[in-house]
Formats: sequence, C-alpha cells, structure tokens
Amino acid sequence: MKNKVLISIMGLLLIVLGIMMSITNGKRAQIRQVRKEVSQVNKQQKQVTTQIDNLQTTYNASDEQAKNDLLAFAKAYYTFSSQSDYDKRFSKVSSILTLSNDQQNNLFDSGLDATGGSRIDNLGLTSQYQTATGYTSDLDNQTIEALATIIVQTSGTGQKAINQTVLLHGWSDTKTQKLTSIKINQIQ
Repeated sequence: MKNKVLISIMGLLLIVLGIMMSITNGKRAQIRQVRKEVSQVNKQQKQVTTQIDNLQTTYNASDEQAKNDLLAFAKAYYTFSSQSDYDKRFSKVSSILTLSNDQQNNLFDSGLDATGGSRIDNLGLTSQYQTATGYTSDLDNQTIEALATIIVQTSGTGQKAINQTVLLHGWSDTKTQKLTSIKINQIQ
C-alpha cells in the first residue's frame, strides 16, 4: 500500500514536472518570438530614422541652395556701374536659372533707350548690392519658395546715392537645383 501511494505521488510529481517543463518551453518559445519581433522593430526604426535623416539632409541642402541661388542672383543683378557690367549680369547667373523666355527678357533688358543709346552710361546709372536676408519655405516635394530682402545702393549722374530695399521672390526646383521663376518688388 505504501508502495502504491509512493508510486502515485512520484507519478503525480512526474506529471507536474512534465507540465511545468511544457509551460517553460512554451514561455521560452514566446520569449524567442518577442525578441525576434523586437529585433525587427529595431531594424525598421533604424531604417525609418535613416530615411528621415536623409530627407532632412536633402531638404536642408536644397533649402540652403535655393536661398544661396536667390542671393547670388541678387548680387549679380544689382551690381553694375556701366553698360558693359549691365550686359554681363545674365551670364553671371545663367547657370542657376531656368526662366521662361518672357521672364528672362523682362528681367534682363538691354539697358538701351529708344534711340539705341545706353541708358546706363548716358545717365551714369550705378547699382551696388549692399546686403540681404534670405528665407525659404517648402511648397511641395519639388519646389522651394525663397524670399530675400535686398538693400541696394543706386545713383546716377548728379544724384546722391540712395539705398533702396527690394523684395525678391523666387521658386527653386529641387531636382534641377535651379531657380525657375523670380519676381521683384520695390519696397518704399
């Protein structure tokens, strides 16, 4: 009788031990699965972080490029002291522009009067870029809007030099890294 009880208790212990091992193995399998999923999430998080960093770097670089191009345009556009300088303005910035023909013709006129004489030389017109502050804003995935407030010193024969404030408004294509449109507004 004692042997039967002892064998029964040992049998129960073996059954309990088997159940415990089964539960433990099940928990270990769950832990392995959770670790695997956490590892996948960490990899995905690193990929997303890298993609965000790349987008920020690309946007910041394009943003800075758009602003620098607009300021380079302003410096070339508003610096001349003769007809010859006036004529060279477009060649100084042509590599950063893709303007429509109408806009290019409006921005870069010949500087000649109705008789074909030079307004610039005849009136002694000069313009000197002084300083500027630029700003940018993202319009969409391909276009950056850039604004610049420019201080320009202008004068003519017999005239006192005056400072003028000009607002430039440009749009830059992030794929070509060129200004596609520019508007100029005088600020009084």
